[in-house]
Amino acid sequence: MSKGHAWVLGATGQIGRAAVRSLVTDGWEVTAASRGGGRDEGWGEEVRTVALDRDGDGALAAALGPGCDVLVDMVAYGRQHARQLTGLADRIGSAVVVSSGAVYEDERGHSFDTQAEPDGSPRYPVPIPESQATVAPGEDTYATRKIRPEHDLLAAGGTLPVTLLRAGAVHGPHCRSPRELYFVKRALDGRTRRVLAYGGRSRFHPVHAANVAELIRLAALKPGSRVLNAADPHAPTVAEIGEAVDAVVGRSTETVLMPGAPSDQGVGSTPWSAPHPIVYDMTAAERELGYRPVTGYAESLPETVAWITAQLAGRDWQDAYPAMARSYGTGLFDYAAEDAWLEEHARTA
Repeated sequence: MSKGHAWVLGATGQIGRAAVRSLVTDGWEVTAASRGGGRDEGWGEEVRTVALDRDGDGALAAALGPGCDVLVDMVAYGRQHARQLTGLADRIGSAVVVSSGAVYEDERGHSFDTQAEPDGSPRYPVPIPESQATVAPGEDTYATRKIRPEHDLLAAGGTLPVTLLRAGAVHGPHCRSPRELYFVKRALDGRTRRVLAYGGRSRFHPVHAANVAELIRLAALKPGSRVLNAADPHAPTVAEIGEAVDAVVGRSTETVLMPGAPSDQGVGSTPWSAPHPIVYDMTAAERELGYRPVTGYAESLPETVAWITAQLAGRDWQDAYPAMARSYGTGLFDYAAEDAWLEEHARTA
């Protein structure tokens, strides 16, 4: 017997693909909506696909028709999307919305948005609970635009029960900006040494797309208005991640530890680098939903590495991952600067 009708917005994104599979396996009838109306090769024919530009005037309302039992939104961003969902509350039984752990700020008011400022790196508690302060809603940054729909949707809790999932550093296949590329490409390029700032101790809590999908599945079964973190069972250090990638690709790389911040040329910087740990508390999800992760970082890594390697085959990394190139720039693989730093380090050691 079907558990009901689930609508998934942003279904062909990294988390959306996994969420559709999880919901179908659990017995839901699923409509997968995306701009292109595409279909993941892992979905069965029972998944109904819809091409939808949600920002088109009245487009979501028309496509939704009589409604659904649960609507899963991967791409809510800004006030307009919150208004869109609350305006359809009479046709949506409950909602599950993927937000971001980037919305948190520390007791000094520092957050991901202020790391470029002097002493602006946030010092969060370890682990970070959902009760931690967040940035103010606004339209200027990624974090302020992600917290805006959180505020507005929770305010409508009486008419639309919504579970908000604050995701960590998402990993797994289909990622548009895979942080693991930093180590995978170095291995493919034959690099024998790597430099890690902050003594290699940086921790930026990852979450596999399948674990977010499991949280979505559980929240769909237990509607309510709540905010929950979404993270893997373990938050490895950046040094541990580099070693784990080496193990998958069958290489051995010397790790040179830089005690402090990256150099002015960016040597030592990685997509996980931060002076203070970013680790999310998962006890609320365990308590409220009975959440148990379906995978961990190390055990899921071979599939991730295989996916990245396949995307790089015969292509420049900037063509394979343009979003990552825009975010991090060419300095991510500035081997000349890295080698110059290593030579200077050897002379002064």
